[in-house]
Amino acid sequence: MDTVDVETVAMQVILAAGNARSEAYEALRLAKQGDFAAAEQRMANSQRELSVAHKIQTELIQAEAAGRPTPLGLLMVHAQDHLMTAMSEQLLIQEIIDLHRRLQERQ
Repeated sequence: MDTVDVETVAMQVILAAGNARSEAYEALRLAKQGDFAAAEQRMANSQRELSVAHKIQTELIQAEAAGRPTPLGLLMVHAQDHLMTAMSEQLLIQEIIDLHRRLQERQ
């Protein structure tokens, strides 16, 4: 994989992870307003975006296992950071949405 390919792949991961985070935060905003159906749709969108980024990451891992390592530059490290952050935030946001749902059910 040459430098241009690595940059393209890294940017794809960053874009998909960023989209996943944006969808998750929009879901949280909707849940805070009590619109849980729309929030769940946004979380589904978030999961789809996260799956795109995770698929790219898996392909890179498989390539490395097959003896074709990806050059590790700052951009790729940044992309991996975006992916892991998006995954963590998505899990936490889902928990917060669930709490908002329970609070609303009690009122």
